[in-house]
Amino acid sequence: MTIKTQLIDGKAVAAQLRSEIKLQVSQLPYTPGLAVVLVGDDPASQVYVSHKIKACEEAGVASRLISLPADSSQTDLLAQVQALNQDSAVHGILVQMPLPAHMDAQAVIAAIAPHKDVDGFHVSNAGALMTGAPRLVPCTPLGVMKLLEVAGIALRGAHAVVVGASNIVGKPQALLLQAAGATVTICNSKTRDLQAHLKMADIVVAAVGKPNFITGDMLKAGAVVMDVGINRGADGKLCGDVNTASCMGIASAITPVPGGVGPMTIALLLSNTLKAAVLQ
Repeated sequence: MTIKTQLIDGKAVAAQLRSEIKLQVSQLPYTPGLAVVLVGDDPASQVYVSHKIKACEEAGVASRLISLPADSSQTDLLAQVQALNQDSAVHGILVQMPLPAHMDAQAVIAAIAPHKDVDGFHVSNAGALMTGAPRLVPCTPLGVMKLLEVAGIALRGAHAVVVGASNIVGKPQALLLQAAGATVTICNSKTRDLQAHLKMADIVVAAVGKPNFITGDMLKAGAVVMDVGINRGADGKLCGDVNTASCMGIASAITPVPGGVGPMTIALLLSNTLKAAVLQ
């Protein structure tokens, strides 16, 4: 039996969320401020940062871009972060990853004041999430949860398989799904017999960073697939970690790439900036 696969439109959900944030921002007696620090001239990072700045402008959030040359020292970067920590007009700080190879990303994340850590990567925020008292939560996993909610996917008692165990997506995603009542399995690209795990999954979150890594024949009929991956295929086009075409007629719902989880990440960054501003 062929299943009618619902495409979950992250673009539409993100647009709605951004308009709600714009309204909330307009009702505040002050302007929330986000500082984005970009080190070097990585083209992909420059594109991501420009999208974030544009989203801030549209939502009425004050944005500040600090660009440092690629050969800046870690001391320079940490000094910049400390200055932003002290700046009362800045409610959220985001250091764009990846950083140049000579810099220690964990040390930089640790230097950001936890209440301004809108990426949710600081060990203090990660620990709060793990202990069930989330404060600022990583934007991409939060975006996945929002899309599941809007699509009406029941999580309590469902078996969710997260493929990928990064601090940015996989681990926080598993914690959020677990908190929502799902039974969670975390896999990675080296998991033995990944297909056996996927065949038992009601919900699959693909965050492994490999283009078209998961195919329809690996899924249980009726599974919900959340594709977090953003890759360039051999043809130069954007594609996810999931081969979407092969999942049509097998998955009950799937997020496309582009236009699925990606737009949610920036919307939730604005949401986190607003939350950080209100908390401060």
